[in-house]
Amino acid sequence: MMQRREFFRWTGTAALMGAGISGGAAARALAAPGEISQPKPGAKLQLSSQLGVIPGKSLEEKLAKMKAWGFDAVELPGDAPGKVEQYRKAAADAGLKISAVCWGSAGGALVSDDAERRKEGIRMLKEALSAAGELQSTGVIYVPAFNGQTPLTNQEIRKVLLDIMPEIGEHAVNAKSRVLFEPLNRGEAYFLRQVADAAAICRDVNSPGVCVMGDFYHMYIEEPSDFAAFVAGGPWLHHVHLASRRRVLPGQDERSFIDGFRGLKWVGYQDYCSFECGCDGDREVEIPKSLAFLRDQWEKADLPG
Repeated sequence: MMQRREFFRWTGTAALMGAGISGGAAARALAAPGEISQPKPGAKLQLSSQLGVIPGKSLEEKLAKMKAWGFDAVELPGDAPGKVEQYRKAAADAGLKISAVCWGSAGGALVSDDAERRKEGIRMLKEALSAAGELQSTGVIYVPAFNGQTPLTNQEIRKVLLDIMPEIGEHAVNAKSRVLFEPLNRGEAYFLRQVADAAAICRDVNSPGVCVMGDFYHMYIEEPSDFAAFVAGGPWLHHVHLASRRRVLPGQDERSFIDGFRGLKWVGYQDYCSFECGCDGDREVEIPKSLAFLRDQWEKADLPG
């Protein structure tokens, strides 16, 4: 795995460019289907976290710590539809935005082999999208199914999604929200493991309400190149999860984020990067260190002149 990753890292892109191939052509050589062939301006690093990562005895205490440490936003759990006013007030009082709602798979309901379960799953996802829109978040993080949650094959799941997502995407647009497909590693899901796979579904659904995210932890396992994965996400990429190789805080092992941050800069990424990870050591000490590490990695992620 490491050899494959090393081959396709930014050094591989640089080698293509050194051979006289333009940056855009290098990106095309490594990424599809949502590729952006020339870098877009305006990328920025906006940092968020799930609540479980943050120490504190109450929602308000957690959010106050996040603001003091320099976070821009908070990522909410799947109970957001029932707590819209509570979360909206707490985030506003703390001076934080809401990055996304991490909703999950609803037990694989939307891609179940049971038509009634699918209907219920669609209803629940629409409810989550409406809440996410009210909270002015980026969208709702959605996993079609974890391992063991549906008997359908890859091909059958994809067909179901192409059948149901246009309607869900329309609801998302009306709610001013988005579905955010999250690719997972093979240990957690057999369907949808790379950002390009999710981007291809978004392309085929063709709705601004159906988009994709990337997770540095899963990408380390499944993607040959962080840069190419994000370029493949292209115009559909609207959220990022931050976790290191061991699923701890960025900077707590040897995992580099520079290659991925170059990809985010390439696509002009303007949404949030959010902690979804554990922590080695004292969170009061380690979380600020990780934020500083990420800002340094962002500065080092230079694009070719």
